[in-house]
Amino acid sequence: MKIETLAIHAGRAPDPATGALREPIHLSTTFERAADGSYPHGYSYTRAGNPNRASLETAVAALEGGVAAIAYASGSAATLAAFSLATPGGRIVSSADAYHGSLRQLRELLPRWGVSVELVDTTDLDAVRAALGSPASLLWVETPSNPLLKVSDIAALAELAHAGGALLACDNTFATPVLQRPLELGADLVMHSSTKYLGGHSDVLGGVLVLREADPLPRLQEFQACGGGVPSPFDCWLVLRSLATLPLRVRAQAVNANAVATFLATHPQVEQVHYPGLAAHPGHMLASRQMLGGYGAVVSFTVAGGAVQALDVVAHTSVFTRATSLGGLESLIEHRASMEGPESTTPPNLIRLSVGLEHVDDLTADLDHALRR
Repeated sequence: MKIETLAIHAGRAPDPATGALREPIHLSTTFERAADGSYPHGYSYTRAGNPNRASLETAVAALEGGVAAIAYASGSAATLAAFSLATPGGRIVSSADAYHGSLRQLRELLPRWGVSVELVDTTDLDAVRAALGSPASLLWVETPSNPLLKVSDIAALAELAHAGGALLACDNTFATPVLQRPLELGADLVMHSSTKYLGGHSDVLGGVLVLREADPLPRLQEFQACGGGVPSPFDCWLVLRSLATLPLRVRAQAVNANAVATFLATHPQVEQVHYPGLAAHPGHMLASRQMLGGYGAVVSFTVAGGAVQALDVVAHTSVFTRATSLGGLESLIEHRASMEGPESTTPPNLIRLSVGLEHVDDLTADLDHALRR
């Protein structure tokens, strides 16, 4: 089936008890045992499994073309579960340009588990090859990356990782399975912060891992159940509800983002635009081969001057909302470095946009007003 059909039907079936087209929300925390102590309905305790979570996991696995998916309470919980595949004494090589929360886990939490970490520019295959010259458990890549929208070659990284005995995990949050299929390019795991495009309405927190092969599944399910970082039944129901419109939303947002990036690229107050849909972007040709007819809906750009000028632009938009996140229906704007904190390596004059579904003329007019004040 095509992704539009899967988005509507995967993980869904009429409720067998009532025939309802939308499954009920199963709020029960515990499930009845049979007289012999077994669980004939397949569920024992909602931390270990829940019908709403099972439906969501089935749907996301189908969208990514994986054998299984594991849902977590947040994107950060899903990321940490992937990192847990590096056992004590193991090593993780990761994109240096990445979500600051993932980098914080790598810098602060993983060393406490006895896992060493090396950050590299994953767009530089020679640098990755050198980093994998020492044994590694996992190669972690964000592409397009956050916040500089760097594009890494997933297929080439998969070859390098597997040659060195490592798994390749790809954060596919920015692209979604609508625009990029990492498992088909050789990645072993895909991570989504389902808070973003999968949820799509800025009203639910979640994360999910999708597997190309079943080997890591028991360990990741153990981390899910024993660690307890599971999404609520209602959160799972909300994300599953939103998946039906995912292809339509993501493609429309990507069209808007491309128009916004093109507008910013010629604006006199803008120094540089980071968006792989622009021909001048260093990863444009790779993104054109690797991504599926769209370049995502996140755009970042630097303005003339420093942090003061960037903050002034952010303060004077009216259609773009000043807020941290991405993937919702509404367009958001933020001064990224001040959100990331003192450890941030993001340029102080960089602004990140999450482009939504408003009319693109209103979006560009809003940015033009804020930039020309």
